[in-house]
Amino acid sequence: MSGPVNEFYRFPPRNGVPAGRTRTGRGAPHEPPIVGVIYNPRSHRNRGADLEVAERPNVHLAQPEGREAIAEALSDFASRGIDYLIVNGGDGTVRDVLTAAQHVFGDDWPALAVLPKGKTNALNVDLGAPAGWNLCDAIDAFPRGRRVVRRPLSVCPVEGDADPMLGFIMGAGGFTLGVRAGQDAHRMGAFDSLAVAVTSAWGVLQGLFGSDGNVWRRGAQMEILLGDAREPLEHAGNGYEGRRAVMLASTLHRFPAGLKVFGKYREGLKLTAMDRPGRRLLAAVPAILAGWSPGWLDSAGFHVRQVDRFELDIADRFILDGEAFPPGRYRVEQGPELEFVVP
Repeated sequence: MSGPVNEFYRFPPRNGVPAGRTRTGRGAPHEPPIVGVIYNPRSHRNRGADLEVAERPNVHLAQPEGREAIAEALSDFASRGIDYLIVNGGDGTVRDVLTAAQHVFGDDWPALAVLPKGKTNALNVDLGAPAGWNLCDAIDAFPRGRRVVRRPLSVCPVEGDADPMLGFIMGAGGFTLGVRAGQDAHRMGAFDSLAVAVTSAWGVLQGLFGSDGNVWRRGAQMEILLGDAREPLEHAGNGYEGRRAVMLASTLHRFPAGLKVFGKYREGLKLTAMDRPGRRLLAAVPAILAGWSPGWLDSAGFHVRQVDRFELDIADRFILDGEAFPPGRYRVEQGPELEFVVP
C-alpha cells in the first residue's frame, strides 16, 4: 500500500468499453506488443525514472493526475488495442487503475504487470516480481515471462449506484490504525516488508500493554455476514459485543514479511476477524502470524474463513489498499481473473 490515508470520493461513472475497441496485438511472434503504461510520478520510487521508454513506437505512456484522468488514459489505451498494461506505482495506484479499467476493458483485459514503485507493494510480493524490476524489464518480459492469475477483491456499496472498487487487501479496526502507523514508519525510513513488520509489532505491543480504553484494543463496530445465506460470523463474546479488534480480507496468496495472516495456504477470498482479544490471544499473535493455528482460536475470538462473498456493515472507516473509505454496508466478493506478467 502506498500514499497517505485519504478519504474516499466516488469514482467517475462507468463509461463502458470504447466503441470499436479491437485487440490488434502482435501480428507475428517477432512483433512487439502494444503497451500502455500508467505512470504515477508521485510514487515513492519513480521520480522520473524510466520515462525514456515512451520513445518506443509501441509504448504509450500516461501520467494521469487523479482518477478521472486514469479512466481517460485507459480509454485511450483501449482504442489503441493494447496487449499489455503496465502499472508503474504502488498498491494504491493499482487499485485506482483496476477500478477504472473494469469498465474500459470489460471481459477482454490485456495482460498486466505491476512495478514495485510504492512503499509496501504487497501485490508484487505475492506475484514474486523482483524489487528492482523496471519498465524496460517489464516490457521485455512480455513474450517470455511467467503468467500469474489473480482475482482482486470487488468491494461495492450495497446501497446507491457507486461502482465496485477493485483491490487486494481490505481491513478495518486495528488494521486502519496499523496503516496510519505504517505512514509513520515510512517517514522514519521503513518500507516494504520492514514497514509491515514494524507496524505489526507495534500493534501487538499496544494490545498487550495498553489499557482497556486503548484504541488498538477497542476495534470497530461491524457486522459480517457470510455467503449467499448471509450467515453472521460468530462472536466469542469478548469485550464489546458487535465490535471486532481487527478485520482483514484478501485474495493474495503471500503477504509481506512472510506473514501467514490466514493460517495454512488458501486460495480465493479469505477473511479473518479478531474479537476484542484477551492477553493469551494477543501473546499468541506473533505465532499465529507465523502460521500457527491451534484449535482454540475460534473460541478465543480469532476467526478465519474462506468464503465466496461476504457483506460488511461497519460504523467506522475501513482500508482498501492503503486508502480509507467511509462507514456503510458493503458487498465483498472476487473480481475478474487477471493475468499478470512476472519475470
